[in-house]
Amino acid sequence: MSAASGPMPVSAAGAVVHFVGAGPGAADLLTVRATRMLAEADVVLYPGTYLDPAVLEHCSPEAELVDTQGLDLDAITARLVAAHGAGHAVVRLTSGDPSLYSALTEQTRRLDAAGVPWDVTPGVPAYAAAAAVVGRELTVPLVAQSVVLTRTRARSTAMPDSEELAAYSATRATLVLHLAITRVRALMTEVADDYGADCPVVVVHRASQPEELVLTGTVATIADRVEAAGLRQAAVILVGWALARQGGESYLYDAGRRRTARH
Repeated sequence: MSAASGPMPVSAAGAVVHFVGAGPGAADLLTVRATRMLAEADVVLYPGTYLDPAVLEHCSPEAELVDTQGLDLDAITARLVAAHGAGHAVVRLTSGDPSLYSALTEQTRRLDAAGVPWDVTPGVPAYAAAAAVVGRELTVPLVAQSVVLTRTRARSTAMPDSEELAAYSATRATLVLHLAITRVRALMTEVADDYGADCPVVVVHRASQPEELVLTGTVATIADRVEAAGLRQAAVILVGWALARQGGESYLYDAGRRRTARH
């Protein structure tokens, strides 16, 4: 929804620009709502760099498909505004979930300024797909009960001064590093003192897609594996002792906990 327009019904074709999470890539990891919106859309803008083309098979054969990887933000917004103004049902696909690294804020600010209403449909985030691929829970009792989702700066937008990796590393929470695969060696050096050289690390490239690749190692060894594989993009790095599948057990399911049945 836009701040100006208020809530809009998700089935109102043509009335709203729908930002839709495309999930990690697999065509069957979209929500039911997302597949319905794609089937009903007249115009679909999608991120070709990260999206498995099979996702677009949910679209109508008559839909106009626009790959945004060669467009800047203003050009993308112009396409959205024009399609909405023509009365088309419009979907803007984002990789993973729109709440993370999707440029949702920048795009919706522009739509608000143009008087175009919008709403958001969540998707399966890449980090969740990566954890699922290796069968790991990121929060294990007595080991890690927090997950830090962050990225680092290479050829990208500057990080806020308050969000240095060292500050998060000191918590020893499970780290999820996005957009960081080209700096994996330097990053492992940064976290080594807090997590230890033998702390488990998992790298998942294009989770759930046909090109999926899983690399496992430790803080001390993972950089060698990543560099040998030649990974340059579309990978999530998981760091933390929760990945070792060791730790305590949840009080929620403790046999000694008093339980009250619902009626």
